Amino acid sequence: MNLTETPIIIPPAPEDNITELLEQRVAATPDRVIFSTPAGEGWTAVTAAGFRDRVAALAKGFVAAGVQPGDRIAFMCKTSFEWTLVDFALHYAGAIMVPVYETSSAVQMHWILEDSGARGIITETADHAGRLAEIRDEVKNIEIAWRLDEGAIDALVASGAEVPDAEIDRRRGLAKAADTATLIYTSGSTGRPKGVVLTHANFVDLSRNAAAALGEVVNEEGASTLLFVTLAHVYARFISVLAVHAGVRVGHQPDTTKLLPSLGSFQPTFLLAVPRVFEKVYNSSEQKAEAGGKGKIFRAAAVTAVKHSEHAMAGTKAPFGVRLKFKVFDKLVYSKLREAMGGNVKYAVSGSAPLSHFLGHFYNSLGIKILEGYGLTETTAPVSVNLPDKYKIGTVGPALPGHTIRIAEDGEIEVKGTAVFKEYWKNPEATAASFTADGFFKTGDIGTLDSDGYLSITGRKKEIIVTAGGKNVAPAALEDPIRSFPLIGQIVVVGDQKPFVAALITLDAEMLPTWLKNQGENPDLTLEEAALNPKVVAEVQRAVDHGNKYVSRAESIRKWVILPTEFTEASGHLTPKMSIKRDNILRDFSGEIAGMYGDNPQTEAVATPK
Repeated sequence: MNLTETPIIIPPAPEDNITELLEQRVAATPDRVIFSTPAGEGWTAVTAAGFRDRVAALAKGFVAAGVQPGDRIAFMCKTSFEWTLVDFALHYAGAIMVPVYETSSAVQMHWILEDSGARGIITETADHAGRLAEIRDEVKNIEIAWRLDEGAIDALVASGAEVPDAEIDRRRGLAKAADTATLIYTSGSTGRPKGVVLTHANFVDLSRNAAAALGEVVNEEGASTLLFVTLAHVYARFISVLAVHAGVRVGHQPDTTKLLPSLGSFQPTFLLAVPRVFEKVYNSSEQKAEAGGKGKIFRAAAVTAVKHSEHAMAGTKAPFGVRLKFKVFDKLVYSKLREAMGGNVKYAVSGSAPLSHFLGHFYNSLGIKILEGYGLTETTAPVSVNLPDKYKIGTVGPALPGHTIRIAEDGEIEVKGTAVFKEYWKNPEATAASFTADGFFKTGDIGTLDSDGYLSITGRKKEIIVTAGGKNVAPAALEDPIRSFPLIGQIVVVGDQKPFVAALITLDAEMLPTWLKNQGENPDLTLEEAALNPKVVAEVQRAVDHGNKYVSRAESIRKWVILPTEFTEASGHLTPKMSIKRDNILRDFSGEIAGMYGDNPQTEAVATPK
């Protein structure tokens, strides 16, 4: 199969914009709690009507401050209730938000502010304001600036008290479905970020149809989620809009070190996360069990869980021994993991990278279906997702209603539908190059469709490695299974026009001390020291051997090097959503790469301290 299409369920509404989703939610269930805000160790309820009142009051403040319909207003803030409050208030004032990652540098901020022509900016902290100050004189279009930590929201609400309700009603109705709702800059894993123009229809039609398709996840009584993924990224931004439409109770926790306590008190029914989060939960649990002398029990429980899920997915009855072990481990292990995530999580929506089959089956046996999906900034997040009643581990699901997915002759995924963006901001050449003659968006990703129309992702088209022997290698096929090991931070496969495949590997600095202690080693080793530690080298070799099982001999990693450093956003090696910037890494570690290519064709570890 090279094409699949899912008919739209809720037809487009040309007159509706995002504000209509909130208006309809208030009309339907004014007293439903749709947000919970932190209050000490608990949460304070915000109803649909209460949220709408706050949105309108803040919108009046923007009007009083001189914000005009169509103005682009930048916003730099961590994931929080205030983020979504500002988002909707700008819509009600007729403005267009330009999100800026809270981790963006002054140089990155400069490009976004200048290219977007933003008239104003809202920052959250003194640190954010400091970065703005570095480039403020160079960005002449910025006329207004606010700071949340200096009471901007309260001040705006107070200043807008005299703005009549009729003006907000007028402004919120100005934008039609086809008009620009937001301008989101790509994370820039290759080249300078491009501004993606997303319309109100992108969010409205996608929200309505996704809610219809994901009914068991978002439409059930008491549905709730705790957001910790950055709202500056379209992935969480879409979920926040979808939640308002569906009446889902939403909480926020940007500090992942406080995530487990927040999950315990908030008790969400579904989560939004990237695969690395699920890997971390599993790896941390395994190392904690290891430290308590129960590592073998945990691993046996994990193997049993996977076997149990595999039989369930295949529709076959698991052997008696597996079923017996499963009941025992459910009390000893699985129940504790469920409790750690709040006790109520039934679903998790995962994207941005593939989740291993092992973890998909492991969580499934815990009673948590991880619904992998696929999308880009240019598709307002998801164009496909596994559904509660259409669920295949190892795929990113069927097309969402209102979308067509096809595979081009070279394997590239092409999509058409309600979620596909309008254009790249002030970049007609890039826009034209991104669409086929018949209107399909060329995603740049490589994938396949099975006989049921389920999409699987192979990798990025631009990242395909062609060895000197002519072998095509998709890095993700090797990187994803290796990165699932607790000691691995990041891995970058190399080998374009080289005689064999090699890899750059970093250690997980957060996991390293616990792992070292469990192995009877000094937990205070530096990354440079750990890179040379025989047990660390052996464990990395085990991870590489595991990854090599998934590919042919010609595609396998023959040499690798442990780098005594981390890839971070600050170092220029990761995007804000923690994807690797492959080009930057290949350039900055060209010496280490050159050092791996010698005469020995065998798999070989190469640890290089600096």
